[in-house]
Amino acid sequence: MASPILVVDDNQELLKVLTQLFETAGYSVLAAARGKQAADLALVNPPAVAILDILLPDMTGYTLADVLRRQLPGLPLIFITGVFKAGKHALEARQKYSVHGYFEKPFDSQKLLDTVAKILPPPSPVQAVNGDLFEVELDVDYQEEIPLTEALKLTGPIKLTDRLRRKTEVAGADLTARPITAAELGPVRSPARRSTHSLVSPRGASLEQRSGDLKDNLPSLITAFYIAQETGELGVQRGKAKKVIYFEKGQPVHARSNLISDRFGQFLVRVGKIKVPDLESALAASQRQKKRIAEVLVEQGFLQPTERPYLLGQQIKAIIYSLFAWEEGTYVLNRSGRAAAEPIKLDVHPATLIRRGIKKLYKPQRLHSLLKAQDRLVPSMQPAYQLHEIELDEWEARLLTKVNGTRDVTELVALSGRPQLDVYAFLHSLVALTLLEKIN
Repeated sequence: MASPILVVDDNQELLKVLTQLFETAGYSVLAAARGKQAADLALVNPPAVAILDILLPDMTGYTLADVLRRQLPGLPLIFITGVFKAGKHALEARQKYSVHGYFEKPFDSQKLLDTVAKILPPPSPVQAVNGDLFEVELDVDYQEEIPLTEALKLTGPIKLTDRLRRKTEVAGADLTARPITAAELGPVRSPARRSTHSLVSPRGASLEQRSGDLKDNLPSLITAFYIAQETGELGVQRGKAKKVIYFEKGQPVHARSNLISDRFGQFLVRVGKIKVPDLESALAASQRQKKRIAEVLVEQGFLQPTERPYLLGQQIKAIIYSLFAWEEGTYVLNRSGRAAAEPIKLDVHPATLIRRGIKKLYKPQRLHSLLKAQDRLVPSMQPAYQLHEIELDEWEARLLTKVNGTRDVTELVALSGRPQLDVYAFLHSLVALTLLEKIN
C-alpha cells in the first residue's frame, strides 16, 4: 500500500475539504487537527509528504516539522498559513526546511494538489460509487414541516455574473420575502417529468466521511470552501427538506432547494411581485410550452426582462440565507471540480454572506448560547478573512477598536450604545469569521 499524505490543520471543515481533495485523487490521507496527534500518526504510519498549518493549538507547524524530521529525516514538507504571510516567511521556510511549497490562505487547492503530485505521483483516482449520497430531487415538491416563520429582508443592489463571466451590478428595491401559507403556494410543477440535473453527483467511496451534523457549522463550512478556493457543492438536509449551495473557486454562486416555497414562482409570490392567479397562468403555459417559468412570466408581462436577473439573484440569496436559520440537520461536502452550469451566478464575498446571514437569521436565544455575557474577545491570530474584506457600519468599526480582551461582552454592549441583539450578532459574526476569538 502506498505511503499516505499527512494533512494537519485545526480548522476541521478545511481539513475535511483537503482530505477529500487528496482522497479523490487516489491518495491515502492521515488527517490531524493537533501537532501531537499528527506526530503520533506519523510514528505509526510514516507519511510520504506532510502538509502543515503553521499555527496549531498545541505547537507551531515549525515545531511539528522539527519533530517529524527527527522521526523521518528528509520528509518532504509543505506549509500552509493564514498568519505568517509575505515573502520573507516563505523564504525562511525554504532555507531552513527546504519546503516544497508555501501556501497562504486563501490558496488554490488545485495548485496544492499539483505540488504534492510532483513529489508523489498520484495513484489511480477513486472510482465513483453507484448512487448519490446526497441528491435533491428537483421534481419532488415538498412543503417544509417547520417553515420559516419570520420575513426575510433582502437588500439590493445585487452583483451577478453571467455565462460569459461578465460581471454586473443590478439595482433594485429592497425586498421582503414573507412566509406564505399552503393555500398561497399556488400550483406546483408536475412530478412526472424528472430532472436530469443531479445536484450533488456521485463521488468516491470516502464521501460519507466528509459529512456531519450541521449545528452552527454553516459559516465554517462556507469558509472552508473559500480558504481552499474550491469548486464543489455543500448539500444540507433537515428531514425531507434539502438544499445545495454551489461554490466556484471558493465563492458561493448558486443554490437550489426541493422546497415548494423556494421555487422561483412561489418566491415571486412571497415578495409580492405576482399573485397566485398570475402564477397559475404562467405555470400552465410553462408546462404546455416546456419553458422555464421565468421566461413565461416575462412573455406574459408579469416580469420585465431587466427584473428577471435581479429577482433570480435574490431567490438564490434567499435559499442560502434560509440555511442560517437551520440549527439541526446534516451536511455533505462534495468537491466536484466543475462549476454549476447556470445562466446567473451570485457575485458575493463569503464574509459578507456570513455576516448578513447571522444578522438576519440568528435568533436571540441562539446568539446568547453561542456568545456568553462574560466572554472576552481578542483579535484572532489566524483569521480566515482580512478586515478590509468586511463591510463594517460606523458603530461596528468604533466598537471593534475596544475589543482587546479587557472587556466582556456585557461591557462592550454598554459601550456600543446599540441594542443588545445588534451587538451580539456583530460580535458573533466576527467570531464566526475567525476575526475574533474567545479567551478564557
